[in-house]
Amino acid sequence: MGFRVAIGADIAGVDYKEAIKADLKADERIDEVIDLGVAPGEDVDYPHVGVKVAKEVAEGRADRAILVCGTGMGMAISANKVPGIRACTAHDSFSVERLVLSNDAQVLCLGQRVIGLHLARRLAKEFFDYTFDSSSASAPKVDAISAYEAELGAGSGEARGC
Repeated sequence: MGFRVAIGADIAGVDYKEAIKADLKADERIDEVIDLGVAPGEDVDYPHVGVKVAKEVAEGRADRAILVCGTGMGMAISANKVPGIRACTAHDSFSVERLVLSNDAQVLCLGQRVIGLHLARRLAKEFFDYTFDSSSASAPKVDAISAYEAELGAGSGEARGC
């Protein structure tokens, strides 16, 4: 069984989203790609897209997600407002690896104005090379994050994200 992947972008990331979406559809590890916008030429602010995509993961309709905006940061902050979501911006291979292996993150955020298209496509592909090991040394840290989230609430207005 492969991944169900939600993908979304704002107007500043739509070109990369379209390229990554095509790559995901051609990837044999991906069973389904759920495009939640925006369409080329459509202008919706990133918080709305980030939360909508993150909800797909939190509610179990997607296993992972990729979000693209100008920097990736606004999408990460927005997605992290959804309880149970761990989203972060990553612009290099090591960070993508650690995003999953150390942090059990389900959402990769990328910045179209920060990195080149070839690198963005590569990082999106690498995101699916890793699976979190719940018996790893990182598991207690992820558990601590979840405990703080339960105590403080993801929607508490606190500044969160990577």
